[in-house]
Amino acid sequence: MIVRNCAVWLLIGASLAQTPALAQSSPTVPLSERNVFPIGTGGLVLCTGQASATDPALIDMFDRGYAIVCRDAAAAVGQVYALRARGGDPAERLATLRSEKARCAAAETSEIKGLGAVETLNCRLVAADVGYRVYVHRSGKTVTIAEGLAGYDDALRLALRSVAADRVIPGEIAIATTGIGDPTSFASVQAGALNSQRAFAEAYRRNNAGSFAESAEFFAVLTENRSEVSARAEALVNQALQKSNLGRYGEAELLFAEARTLAGGEPVAARRFRNYRAMHLLNQGFATEALSELDRPLEESEATASIAEGIIDPATAARLSAESPGAQRLAGFDGLTTQDRARVLDGQARQLRGVILRQQGRTEEAIAAMTRALDDLIAIRGGRIAATIWLRAQIFGELAAIAEASGDSVEAERRHREAVALLDASYPSSAAYFVAKGRLAGLLARAGRADEAIAIYREIVAGSGGSSGSARAIGTTLAPYFVLLSERAGDPAAVADMFAASQILLRPGAAQTQVVLARGLSEGSSEAARLFRQSVSLTREVERARVDLTRLAALPQGAGVAARATELRADIARMGQQQVATQARLADFPRYRVVAPGALALSDLQGRLRPGEVYYKLSVVDDALYAIIASSGSARALHLVLTPNQLEDRVNALRETITVTQNGAQVTYPFNVVLAHQLYDELFGTVHAEIAAATHLIFEPDGAMLRLPPNILVMDQAGVDAYRARVAASIDNEFDFRGLAWLGRDRDVSTAVSARAFSDVRATPPSRARGQYLGFGQNMPVVAGTATAAVGDGCTWPAAVWDQPISPDELFSARAALAMDSSGASDIVTGAAFTDSAIRGRADLNDFRILHFATHGLVTAPRPECPTRPALVTSFGDTESDGLLTFAEIFDLSLDADLIILSACDTAGRAGLAATREAGLTTGGDFALDGLVRAFIGAGSRLVVASHWPVPDDYDATKRLVSGMFEAPVGTSVAGALREAQHGLMVSADTSHPYYWAGFAVIGDGVVPVVHPPGAPQNQAPR
Repeated sequence: MIVRNCAVWLLIGASLAQTPALAQSSPTVPLSERNVFPIGTGGLVLCTGQASATDPALIDMFDRGYAIVCRDAAAAVGQVYALRARGGDPAERLATLRSEKARCAAAETSEIKGLGAVETLNCRLVAADVGYRVYVHRSGKTVTIAEGLAGYDDALRLALRSVAADRVIPGEIAIATTGIGDPTSFASVQAGALNSQRAFAEAYRRNNAGSFAESAEFFAVLTENRSEVSARAEALVNQALQKSNLGRYGEAELLFAEARTLAGGEPVAARRFRNYRAMHLLNQGFATEALSELDRPLEESEATASIAEGIIDPATAARLSAESPGAQRLAGFDGLTTQDRARVLDGQARQLRGVILRQQGRTEEAIAAMTRALDDLIAIRGGRIAATIWLRAQIFGELAAIAEASGDSVEAERRHREAVALLDASYPSSAAYFVAKGRLAGLLARAGRADEAIAIYREIVAGSGGSSGSARAIGTTLAPYFVLLSERAGDPAAVADMFAASQILLRPGAAQTQVVLARGLSEGSSEAARLFRQSVSLTREVERARVDLTRLAALPQGAGVAARATELRADIARMGQQQVATQARLADFPRYRVVAPGALALSDLQGRLRPGEVYYKLSVVDDALYAIIASSGSARALHLVLTPNQLEDRVNALRETITVTQNGAQVTYPFNVVLAHQLYDELFGTVHAEIAAATHLIFEPDGAMLRLPPNILVMDQAGVDAYRARVAASIDNEFDFRGLAWLGRDRDVSTAVSARAFSDVRATPPSRARGQYLGFGQNMPVVAGTATAAVGDGCTWPAAVWDQPISPDELFSARAALAMDSSGASDIVTGAAFTDSAIRGRADLNDFRILHFATHGLVTAPRPECPTRPALVTSFGDTESDGLLTFAEIFDLSLDADLIILSACDTAGRAGLAATREAGLTTGGDFALDGLVRAFIGAGSRLVVASHWPVPDDYDATKRLVSGMFEAPVGTSVAGALREAQHGLMVSADTSHPYYWAGFAVIGDGVVPVVHPPGAPQNQAPR
């Protein structure tokens, strides 16, 4: 098995002008991938350069030095050196420096595959008191040394083998992981480990590889450099393009605007801005506007004309050579002069023009533009430059599309295979490579060569490792695969394949957080669990500090800002080292040592399901919807007739009949039962028998269904007909929905955020808390002169938010119901004691297995121009209180809860990017369930009951729902208790409208009991 968790990085590069043969080699070498570029001889090499992490006199230009960076590690975990023996033993030079930080035992001999006997030193770092290991291999006049944290021994050994062989050696690395690290946050670590020269180069490589989110992280780090205006402009315009590639067009526009003011009229900068703006327009579907952007004259018109014709006269060359230091420094690293880069950008402009012309049906012009672009790119250094290789692959893909459209499938296949071959050589196992293979597979599928296509698609899914890190780039490419598999839905292997492929698709960030929580809970209160939680916390603190550092870069620079930036950089370095040391200790526990995550097998999910349970997984794939329905003994794959856009329209229409805001007031209309039954039929009609027979439906939503609980869908036509007949007889009956066969009437319903998260959480032990219940609510109104909550950007909530506190009745009803049980203590906090600062200051939160909040939820922004920062309203308290318990503050709480009840408005909503990053998270935020639900999961809750719309006070509906949950018989599951409480409102004419009973959803494993029956295993559902 091959893993992608570690990479060997050149520590810092010297100018490669003296070694031009290496100009096309890769700046990063993942140990498990052939991620190097071919040089002229066709051989594979690693980049060389000087290592400045030690005494500059230690290594000269002929030596090589690398850092080893691993996912989930906030700093480098080791180093590898290849040193020439000149006038002494080079290993002694490193030993002298090592003696300042580590205490080593006498050298021993150990065997390493492919190298034989190597000198080995077992040491301990003095400051961190953690194991440190050194390997020394001698071959001729070269001494290769790998040293680093002992917890990453697999990485050290494989790095030593790769550097000693001067090529990448594939191998297996089992390292300690928390799961909190994702490709994006890993990119932040990597960017921080490199000097700006190599960070720029790697940022471009990530872009070319299709890893847009990771590339954006690199460029975000580089925008912190304010000393070179043009370097900041280059980073900004690239960051803008990555945001556009990720669909965040508003953010992209702001970054483009800032970059435009910095770019000036330098020829390379002007071309870059022109091309990237055109791509931004193309991303939004504005082909005509993109073509106009490419036609727009550049500010450096004289240079533009000469370079466009391939002519570099002395005057133009002088201007190009005088380009900013930030851009010029790249020439030494990647072997490109500024003239080369200008030509590459002009070749890219022609390629973009060809793309647009093809989209407009101007085939001959498109072919001419792309053929010219190919010739131009090959003419630059013989086409060996990495950026030109990537562009050529893109052009081959476009030419393949033209050939297929003209009926020449042979030529189309040839072009697709050329693109795959280029990317396999330069960007193997990248999103770009997988997308190119996917396009080839799509061609084969359309040509009727289904078996060949499916084989390629399986390679893509397996190569992606079950991770959603490349979801945006790869998801659309997999669309034909889902079609092929759905045509074989009767084949169990095809169903399993679809289940595996669906896990690559983008999921809410809450899914990752739930997986991390499950891993942290798996060891209870052991030392391993403590180390795991400490590592997760430190990882978030490092990311928070990076966010603060980025924010400082946007402020007017002065002594105070500079001092704070210096302090933050020191904090990042310190916490990074602490986190890495923690990870190294975690490696002593086999449970946390992972080779590769992989996708959850369908059979593993089925093994978690109990009798009567059905798991229904909905997936949006491009412009189609698919579903998998599984029980412990069967599974089916479905291609739904409904499209994602149609689903969006139906969900919006249903929500508008539940509750809408008009003139500042909540208005409810008669629920559209006809549409509710239609949507049920479109989603579940073909598996109605399985749904009807289920006692517990576990629903994993996607698309618009993330915003709608499925229990409000109507299962049969007879009830709809009866309702319509009653309304026809008397309009007074239009709000009476009794008698309808709601999906949630006769079966428990839970919401899962991902199959992996559901499976992992189901296996976790229950809360160890001694206390049973802790309720919070009824904030104090704002008194005159009290400041309202605001953040640094001036986004303040009006005082009226605090002036209508929620009644605490449901809190007291819940506690009264629990008083009949002797399972533990309870407490209720209201009024002046209910402050955010008091909650954050409590040391006993993890002593309660149920936490209940009855207050207002703020899940939108106070003004349209403000970012979304979800929060719960509290009373104002001391000077550290702002009257809000925010997303980040909730995430920081230490809970050990079986159940969180959020009896507040819209608590199942999204978080937004700002709140997510402020909490130290780099994924999610754009999906429903990524807001307060995710925050409480991150704080330590296995299950969250949250609302999809404003909770009603009329008829004591919310009080009856929540109190009813606690009044259920001992041992009743949360999902079952909620269903019983909802049923009480369904059968009452006043509250039969779904607005009153259907808003709350059980997010997590709903079989967790509200109150455990005496003597029952606490993590088992009642039978």
